[in-house]
Amino acid sequence: MVWDPQQYLKFSGHRLRPAVDLLMRIPDFGPRTIADLGAGAGNVTKLIKERWPDAAVTGVEGSAEMVAAGRKAAPDVQWSHEDLGHWRPAQQYDVVYSNAALHWLPNHAALFPSVMETVMPGGVLAVQMPRNFLAPSHVLIGETALNGPWRSKVEHLVTPPPVEGPAFYHDLLAPLSQNVDIWETEYLQVLEGENPVKEWTKGTWLTRYLDILQGEEKAAFEAAYGMRVAKAYPKNEAGQTLFPFRRLFMVAQRKG
Repeated sequence: MVWDPQQYLKFSGHRLRPAVDLLMRIPDFGPRTIADLGAGAGNVTKLIKERWPDAAVTGVEGSAEMVAAGRKAAPDVQWSHEDLGHWRPAQQYDVVYSNAALHWLPNHAALFPSVMETVMPGGVLAVQMPRNFLAPSHVLIGETALNGPWRSKVEHLVTPPPVEGPAFYHDLLAPLSQNVDIWETEYLQVLEGENPVKEWTKGTWLTRYLDILQGEEKAAFEAAYGMRVAKAYPKNEAGQTLFPFRRLFMVAQRKG
């Protein structure tokens, strides 16, 4: 999947808010080493470095385009271009932070204990993942994929939601942790512009489908989804689009 930093950052304010909410829930215990998994374009990694300027911060990101953007946004951070699914650091970190990234990886039952092993005893794992996959914004992508001439090319992408409920992650992390704080927040995002929910998903979930298609077929798929999602999220009298978006948060302190 090819990430477009400019498309992703179209809604940078709305995307940044949950990242900051997660960051502010990490206790200030003076961490010296921090890893940001799925650091993206570096706008959040920069805030991590600003909060703990004396810490060694590493941004881990699988997209070369995002790494290039991140190095510009946060030049005082060490950047590691590698696939999160194969991340096996040589050291443990005081804080492992991940905002809107781990939902791209499979098998969370094995993934989360594995990631917790990269946290120092007494350190903190802090994760935020979107949990909006049953909302029209995402369901209609699958509906579009299964109802068009492109079906054979993209139907394999129509899968169950990649993020489980809060209790699932509590059961995984509680045996490994001194304490676990897990919560959900639904943000009522007020978006501007023409068909902004389409533009939002085009920066993330929709990209997987568009990457597979080419030319007129790609444009037709985007247009078909755009018609569906515009009806699901009509503009209000002020010309704004209200886009509720649910996110799952967890902050776990490792035993030790």
